[in-house]
Amino acid sequence: MTELTGRHVFAITAGAFGVVIAVNILLAVKAVTTFPGLEVKSSYIAGQDFDVRKAAQLALGWTLQSSFDPATREILLAFTGPDGAQVRVGELRVMVGRPTEEQDDSFPVFRRVEAGYAAGADLAPGRWMLKVEATAQSGARFEQRRDLFVKG
Repeated sequence: MTELTGRHVFAITAGAFGVVIAVNILLAVKAVTTFPGLEVKSSYIAGQDFDVRKAAQLALGWTLQSSFDPATREILLAFTGPDGAQVRVGELRVMVGRPTEEQDDSFPVFRRVEAGYAAGADLAPGRWMLKVEATAQSGARFEQRRDLFVKG
């Protein structure tokens, strides 16, 4: 075994700090490059009518069920009213994407089916996010963010 000298100690210390600095740089680069950006331009302005929109949505009494059928590769959405009956929406816009990055974001076109609404989507295994925006026949808006887990 060789003698432990000052050069050895310096090399070990510099190597340890080098690894820590390299990992910090890697994590900072990943954090900046995968951040999808802002949800809204101004949270203050977006919050001005939040209570009014929330009250209108709660007055609808809708419940949303979402699922992914791996056999047909389709996302299924079912809206039900306060009486448990299926609801027919006026407009439906859904953004499907990963919670932490924008590159997989898509807006599939949903069609009316017996169980609600369905759209084809080739989703890889993992966690997905659905941002659902629906409009009632009365014009009231329904907005909900849902997590969707696709098994691998």
